Amino acid sequence: MIPMEFSLGPLAPEHLSEFVVGLVLAIIVAVGVQKIAVPRFEKMYEERAEAIEGGINRAQVIKQEAEETKRHYQEQLASSREEAAGLREQARAQAAQIIEAARKEAEAEAARIRRSAELQISNERAQAYNELRSDIGSLAVQLSERVIGESLADSQAASRTVDRFLAELDAQPSRVVPDFVPDALAGPSGAGTQ
Repeated sequence: MIPMEFSLGPLAPEHLSEFVVGLVLAIIVAVGVQKIAVPRFEKMYEERAEAIEGGINRAQVIKQEAEETKRHYQEQLASSREEAAGLREQARAQAAQIIEAARKEAEAEAARIRRSAELQISNERAQAYNELRSDIGSLAVQLSERVIGESLADSQAASRTVDRFLAELDAQPSRVVPDFVPDALAGPSGAGTQ
């Protein structure tokens, strides 16, 4: 072996053959690494890069789907709000219609009751008038019999007398007798005037 002339210090091989063998082994290791390890590392790097890019792509797809779902949800929420507002308005309108219908029904019932009461009062007034007229006629006949001093047995004559008396009463202006007479108008004895 040939000794080396330049000095590498403690790293310097003692013989050139050691250097050549080390160099050959380094080249073999480098070629082996280049042929075996580097393709595996590159393949693993590409797989990881694809996995990362796929994850990013999936994340973007999921993000787009989430945004679309969010947009769809917001549209549904807005639609639901509009529908709820419409239902509230419809309920208010129906409530107003129900109230109006109930009010009209109550007014119609009150008018019916009022008409019925007025008709009943009118019938009772006519009945009372007829009874009073009959009573006045019989009293007039009795009074006439007492004044004349003889019996009015003739029913036609009595009827004519009663009719004439009642016609005279109807012709006179009617005076309404108040139900209550104040003390100031009642006079000194407190009795009501009629």
